[in-house]
Amino acid sequence: MKIVVGYLLAVVAAYVLGAVFVSQGNIAAVIGMGFDITTSQRIDAMIHDVTHMFDIYLPLVAIGMLIGLGVAGLIIKYVPDLRLVGYVSAGFVALIAIHVILKAVLGLSGIAPTREIMGLVLQGLAGAGGGLVFHFMTLKKHAS
Repeated sequence: MKIVVGYLLAVVAAYVLGAVFVSQGNIAAVIGMGFDITTSQRIDAMIHDVTHMFDIYLPLVAIGMLIGLGVAGLIIKYVPDLRLVGYVSAGFVALIAIHVILKAVLGLSGIAPTREIMGLVLQGLAGAGGGLVFHFMTLKKHAS
């Protein structure tokens, strides 16, 4: 049960971080065109993206994290000392992979900021955040 809860929280963390990074990446493009954006508009954009991207983006994050964390779990069985690095790296790679695979298979970037390397790296950091959540939520407590 701890693994399921950890996975669900990792997906939520990666999704929320990823959606926030998407909104801020889009805002950066708007600012680059010479428009002024207020803090209130930034917050509104973040809330909008977090609450409106779940129908397409959330399933992609869930699938990517399921594969990434699952593979990391198999590897970590053999090198348990690398547990933290393994899950964080798995989340990072998982979220980058979903965007790279979409581009390779469908020929499109479903999320505009991922067309630039910084946007893609930020999506990876969102996945790393999810991997970090999974790591801590699934740690075994040792009795002293």
